[in-house]
Amino acid sequence: MIVLVQREPRPDAPYWPGRRLLAAVDAVGWPLAWVVLVHQYPQAAGLVVPVTIVAALCAFFRLSGAIFNNHRYWFTSWWVARFFALLALVGVVMKLALWLSPAVQ
Repeated sequence: MIVLVQREPRPDAPYWPGRRLLAAVDAVGWPLAWVVLVHQYPQAAGLVVPVTIVAALCAFFRLSGAIFNNHRYWFTSWWVARFFALLALVGVVMKLALWLSPAVQ
C-alpha cells in the first residue's frame, strides 16, 4: 500500500523594514563562512578552489532569492541559532541531571 501525503506549502514570510538587507547578508554570509572555514585547512587539501566555486554559486543563487523573492526567503541564521540553542538546552539538562543525582559508588 502506498500512502502519499502532500504537505501544505509554507506561508509567505512576514515583511518588515530592513528584511531585504538582512536576508542579503544572511544569504551571502553562510557561503562566505564555508570559504573561510575551508581556507583554514592546508593548501594541499585540494578543497579550496572547488569549495570556493560552489560557495560562490550558492551565494549568487541565495542572494538572488533573498532580494527578488524575499517573501519566500527564510533565514539560515535563525535555523542554526535554534539548533545550537537546542543543543545547549540538552547540555544544561544533562548537567543538572548529573548534579542532582546522588553519587554512584
